[in-house]
Amino acid sequence: MYENGRGVAQDSREAVKWFRKATEHGDAVAQFNLGVMYENGQGVPQNYTLAYALFILAAAGENNDAVKSRGIVAKKMTPAQIEEGQAIASSWRVGQPFPTSSKTGRKIRQIAR
Repeated sequence: MYENGRGVAQDSREAVKWFRKATEHGDAVAQFNLGVMYENGQGVPQNYTLAYALFILAAAGENNDAVKSRGIVAKKMTPAQIEEGQAIASSWRVGQPFPTSSKTGRKIRQIAR
């Protein structure tokens, strides 16, 4: 509701707060939505590494949109970002706080034209 302003004032930071709570309970839709927020820098600093990790988790939870988004964001990432995102996803467990930062997330790969 906060992400789109449905019944409340639109507030990306508040949306992130609620997506994070649901993510930490293992909700694949919330993991996908939080990944989108990190990919776009909405309510959080843009971080492709965390977005990628969240898309991995959401895809494992059978969120088909996450599979496509994981591929899209991977094209914008360095190999180090992909490796860290995979490590975050493989070590994170339901009930644990999901990281709010990464070592490699802010470095955006230069794409050759």
